[in-house]
Amino acid sequence: MLVNIAVFSYATAAVAFVFLSVLLLTSWRGRLHGMMLTSACLLSAAWATTIAYHVASGLPLSFLTDAFGILRNAGWAVFLITLLGPLKPAEAVSAARHRPFVMAIAAFYLLLIAATVYFYWAGLNPYGVVAFVTSIVGRVAMAVIGMILVEQLYRNTPPKERWGIKYLCLGIGGMFAYDFYLYSDAMLFRQLNPEIWAARGAVNALIVPLVAIAAARNPRWSLGISVSRRILFHSAALFGAAFYLLAMAAAGYLLRIFGGNWGTFLQAVFLFGAVILLASVLFSGTLRSWLKVFISKHFYSYNYDYREEWLRFTRTLSDDGQGLGERAVQAIAELVESPGGGLWILREAGNYEPVTHWNIPAGQRIEPAESAFCRFLETRQWVIDLQEYQASPERYGACPMPQWLSSIPKAWLVVPLMLHRKLFGFVVLTLPRSKVKLNWEVSDLLKIAGNQAASYLAQQEAANALLVARQFESFNRMSTFVVHDLKNLVSQLSLLLSNAEKHKANPEFQKDMLETVDLSVQKMRRLLQKLSAGNSMEQPVPLLIEKVLQQAVADKSVAEPKPVLEIQDGGLEVLANRASLERVIGHLIQNAIEATPKDGQVVVRLAKKEGAAIVEVRDTGHGMSAEFMHERLFKPFESTKAAGMGIGVFESREYIHELGGQVEVASSEANGTTFRVILPLYSGNDAVEKAVYG
Repeated sequence: MLVNIAVFSYATAAVAFVFLSVLLLTSWRGRLHGMMLTSACLLSAAWATTIAYHVASGLPLSFLTDAFGILRNAGWAVFLITLLGPLKPAEAVSAARHRPFVMAIAAFYLLLIAATVYFYWAGLNPYGVVAFVTSIVGRVAMAVIGMILVEQLYRNTPPKERWGIKYLCLGIGGMFAYDFYLYSDAMLFRQLNPEIWAARGAVNALIVPLVAIAAARNPRWSLGISVSRRILFHSAALFGAAFYLLAMAAAGYLLRIFGGNWGTFLQAVFLFGAVILLASVLFSGTLRSWLKVFISKHFYSYNYDYREEWLRFTRTLSDDGQGLGERAVQAIAELVESPGGGLWILREAGNYEPVTHWNIPAGQRIEPAESAFCRFLETRQWVIDLQEYQASPERYGACPMPQWLSSIPKAWLVVPLMLHRKLFGFVVLTLPRSKVKLNWEVSDLLKIAGNQAASYLAQQEAANALLVARQFESFNRMSTFVVHDLKNLVSQLSLLLSNAEKHKANPEFQKDMLETVDLSVQKMRRLLQKLSAGNSMEQPVPLLIEKVLQQAVADKSVAEPKPVLEIQDGGLEVLANRASLERVIGHLIQNAIEATPKDGQVVVRLAKKEGAAIVEVRDTGHGMSAEFMHERLFKPFESTKAAGMGIGVFESREYIHELGGQVEVASSEANGTTFRVILPLYSGNDAVEKAVYG
């Protein structure tokens, strides 16, 4: 039985070292460290193979097994000495100080090999009295030398660089420590303990993963060797699940044994609950996030597999599905395991407005482009850690943060989206599922990802603008044809009027006809004037806004419900074109009337607030959904009316923006809508020609 265990133990070690050697050979590019490490692994594989072969064949251990054992220890010692060679300790000891120590080790190994050759050549029993003592003492000495080299390597490595060698020191140090224990026990009892000796192969096999991780963390040892993060993640999850199931199975077995009559029942219920719990844990995003961060932090020199991350990032941006803005937020958030975020983009009004949100509540959080916050993002291009800002605002030059950031639950990072060295927008991310340290690597990756997302979003904005321009071009072309047809119609009606004057036989008929035709001509001329308004070059003039509102309300007074005008602050002057402004206000009033039942209310209110004239058009109609306001309300050629062209609200907002104002809307379904037109007051010194208003 012990023979089979020994064969399995050393065969496992041989396979493990051969596998590691193949990885090193396929990635080695001629560097000294890689050559030494590969040689040590090959010697260890040869040593384990010869022992497994001799034990399986029933042969006693020979000169070959002893020789490979010495060479294997020598290989690891040479590799450690190679790592110690270029060391520069705190006391600035040069590599020359290591030479006597290295030469002494080399002489010791040569002497040990010579003694072994002599024992076998002279026919002495290598496990006789004298030879046994010499052989065992030599092996204890090799173990001590190996442990000293490991200790020297770890102690003389700067603390910041020990991350790359700690698993190597743990593995090789453990191997030499086990040899020391094995041969110290043999010196004490004058014979090898067969159980401890049989386990030696398995112990050596366990150091292979540790050496592989260390090689992956030190590219100068071996170029290209890497343990896939995905494979390691799934392996860790699978191993954890297997260990959990084994533990639960053992617990279920104990319940069955000690549960008496209830044993089988308790076992079934317990195992089912354990499987359900395992499934819940495995599907937990927080657990997956923690495991990914743990693996990246403890097994790799860099936090990310950049090839995999960039492929995933690009794939997320390019996939179909939800809007590009939401996909951009999601792609950036997944880099730091954040479960939510929002996107702000610069608009023509000069403000950064929220475009989309992912797993955070929506809100009207607008940030002016000239604010200190936006200027800081554009000039510094930093990723702002809001928690760090709260603790040490001086690190960010005491730049004031917007008040609305505090309204976002668990807001964590602000990532700038730069395009041509200008701030195109920014993304606000929430706290990650597991703790992620924002170091230079994470910050740089977020900035690069933000720049890439900005290019995608800018391309989409340009495509949308081009589409709108083409639609307007088509609309203008259509308007040209309509204007041409209207001109012909007006000419025909004018001719009809001139001919109708000759028919005086029926005065009543002539009177009705003339009134009807004249009214039609006037309507057509007004329509023609509106369609041709795009070519009008009328300059804005100071206006009394209350007079414009009175005229707009009067024009809609025949409708139901009849709009009501409330002037809270009179005498307010704005700089605008009267016809254009009256058309904008009239359009908002008309929309309110059409959205409100006859027994409802439409109120137009004028007030003054903070140096601006506020015109409110409020109705008690059916209201609008948040989705419609966010995605369709201000888009051209989007209309809920069967005969609507969908440019009224868009044109109104564009003209108000030209005047330096803003249009705000608040609405909810079944509770009505309120449009607020905010216009800057006229501050000129010239008197207003009030005669214009009658």
